[in-house]
Amino acid sequence: MKLNRMNIISKLGPGLLFAGAAIGVSHLVQSTRAGAEFGWGLIWALILVNILKYPFFQYGPRYAIATGESLLDGYYKIGKIYLLAYFILNLATMFTIQTAVTIVTAGLASSLFGFSDNMVLWSLVITVFCYIILLIGKYKLLDRFIKVILIVLAISTISSTVVASINIDELPNYNQIFPVGEGLVFLIAFMGWMPGPLDISVWHSIWTIEKNKEYKLTKKESIFDFNIGYITTVFLGICFVSLGALVMYNSGLSFSSKGDVFAGQLIELYTSNLGSSFKHAMWPQKRINSTLRMVVSPPIQSSTASKPWGPSSRRILSSSFGSL
Repeated sequence: MKLNRMNIISKLGPGLLFAGAAIGVSHLVQSTRAGAEFGWGLIWALILVNILKYPFFQYGPRYAIATGESLLDGYYKIGKIYLLAYFILNLATMFTIQTAVTIVTAGLASSLFGFSDNMVLWSLVITVFCYIILLIGKYKLLDRFIKVILIVLAISTISSTVVASINIDELPNYNQIFPVGEGLVFLIAFMGWMPGPLDISVWHSIWTIEKNKEYKLTKKESIFDFNIGYITTVFLGICFVSLGALVMYNSGLSFSSKGDVFAGQLIELYTSNLGSSFKHAMWPQKRINSTLRMVVSPPIQSSTASKPWGPSSRRILSSSFGSL
């Protein structure tokens, strides 16, 4: 039984990488803001959008296991125009998303380590560090690293939420609301970011192919791995909303729009409930999230991979865009 359990854990990976990629701006920023500004009033939106997006995200690993190819190969098969559309979509969003994630990570690093408040310097250091992880460790290091990171983050977040719920003096209000005006704009952004951009499904298909080189996964095992990661993402999203609601809702306080100030406030959500020794729990998660934003670059591939991004994805990209 113990051996069987260890075998199951060893086969987990792409789903946890999905969770690591998703738990970024959507959770640390948008979910805590949702709780701080609307209490538990937007829990309905968090649950609804995760239900609606579930089949789109699940298709990534399902397709990879069924065909042995990434979704990039699939896009190419149905027409070069679809691959081009994906390329343009990525080009239009990659800088915004990477910047948002890196700035929050830089703010956390500045608050935790304190020897510099230069966000540009921190952003550069973090980006270079993440690239080195991918270049040296490739998929295997990322796969093992994310398991430790998620366990630490989950334990600290759940513990902080439980302590905060015990410390409140009044009964929480779980009435659900539909915001209007500026609140509606926030709701759209909140649901758009949650749990992450849809192109993570492409990344997931690539991770599944890489994992399948180490362990021959069945469809059932792959979907189980995905479900573990997805449920973790949703549950921690609820925890982050709860932290914002428990600590900041109706307190007269609000989150700052400045990255470094916001990072300090985010850390305070943990330290106010668990003590200052837990403040470093946030740093590894944002660092790994920044790393995962670069995960589709060639260095992520394992040392045995002869064709990065799947059986023919590099050839597909070069022939597709070279002929257009």
